[in-house]
Amino acid sequence: MSRKDTSPFEIKLDAVVGGGQTIGTHPDGRKVFVWGGLPGETVTVQPTKIRSRLIEGHVIAVADPSPERVEPSDPDSYLSTSPWQIMSFPAEQHYKSCLIEEAFELHDIVLPNPIVTYSDDNIYGYRNKMEYSFWWDNDTAKLSLAFFKRGSHNKIAVSGTSIGSPAIEQAAKNLVGVLNARQAAGFDLKTAILRSTSQGDVVMQLYVKTTEFGHFSDDEFSQLGIAGFELIYSDPRSPASKISERLQSLGDTTLMDKILNVPFYYAAESFFQVNLPVYEKALTDMGQWVPAGKKVLDLYSGVGSIGLTIGGDDCTLVEINESAVREMKRNIKQLGVKASAVLSPSEAVVDTITGDETIIVDPPRAGLHKDLVESLRDKKPTRIIYLSCNPVTQARDVALLCADDTYGIAYHQGYNFFPRTPHIEHLVVLEAKN
Repeated sequence: MSRKDTSPFEIKLDAVVGGGQTIGTHPDGRKVFVWGGLPGETVTVQPTKIRSRLIEGHVIAVADPSPERVEPSDPDSYLSTSPWQIMSFPAEQHYKSCLIEEAFELHDIVLPNPIVTYSDDNIYGYRNKMEYSFWWDNDTAKLSLAFFKRGSHNKIAVSGTSIGSPAIEQAAKNLVGVLNARQAAGFDLKTAILRSTSQGDVVMQLYVKTTEFGHFSDDEFSQLGIAGFELIYSDPRSPASKISERLQSLGDTTLMDKILNVPFYYAAESFFQVNLPVYEKALTDMGQWVPAGKKVLDLYSGVGSIGLTIGGDDCTLVEINESAVREMKRNIKQLGVKASAVLSPSEAVVDTITGDETIIVDPPRAGLHKDLVESLRDKKPTRIIYLSCNPVTQARDVALLCADDTYGIAYHQGYNFFPRTPHIEHLVVLEAKN
């Protein structure tokens, strides 16, 4: 099979792998990573990327369905947003626990307890943030919502998605109605970000490619049925939701949610957890490992939702994103708590670690910076609480921290923050050994 040959082919699938795809073997020996298939199935694969050693693609037909297979809620678009809609939820929970186990086994770490992935069983309508693109239909001369097809720059028109909150889904449909009523041109539009609070209040940002885009009238804003709206110019050469200039603001564009009864204020574009009930469970579990009366250093802290809920009375929060720190400082002021916000890369504060603090880390998918790992091994704080969105890099970091019997794993727990997707959060608590 050459790199130019994109003809479909049939294979049998073997196992789910770390990225969320299912793997099989092409007749020529190359490994095939596919979306839309389950272990044990015989499927027809449409290649999307062909390389010398592997092939990527998606399933277009299933000859021998797995008993774990279910009909997806979004049959036309699930691959774009939540590609695990094709499996039963018990199967999803099982595979997520297996992927955590495999990540640690790669580093010869056997987790001390059976791996459990917590879920509140709310598997649809849970996301409090969605980002939509737009599709222009030449036949009807109308706009619709769209997602990008997985693995390509092409789009697929949608009416919505089952994983978004009902309030977001309704507001997104209202937006399309307003844009079509004013006969907005598709080439002027970039993306729309919608966020909803637990109370159902929605703030919307519409990103456009020209500063000449017409402002929304009060009547159009009313038709959106939302709490706040921003019209934002985003340079066409920049990423989809990059803010170049704020053109218009209507209503209240600040959102507020309570996490463990602590109020947090944040903007629509901010990093903020998308599944608050499961996040609160993770925070409750983490909080049991934060000793009272001891300093806490919260690294990679975002807007401060960990440190300001479970960090106690003496917490320092470190974050590299300037807008997140700005919101963190506002939250500290609103709460009237004793906490310090530091704008800095987390690895740049290693000299301030004394070893007397409780360390909390919640890094991006790349995991901990190597300088931070070295400093933690050198200063050896008694306890490190490590929440991760990527068990693979977390396992790597834990292996380095536990080398030479420096630390041991006192607790671990998985969390299904993103049902119907392969994404997993995993908590590990490390205790220093004498």
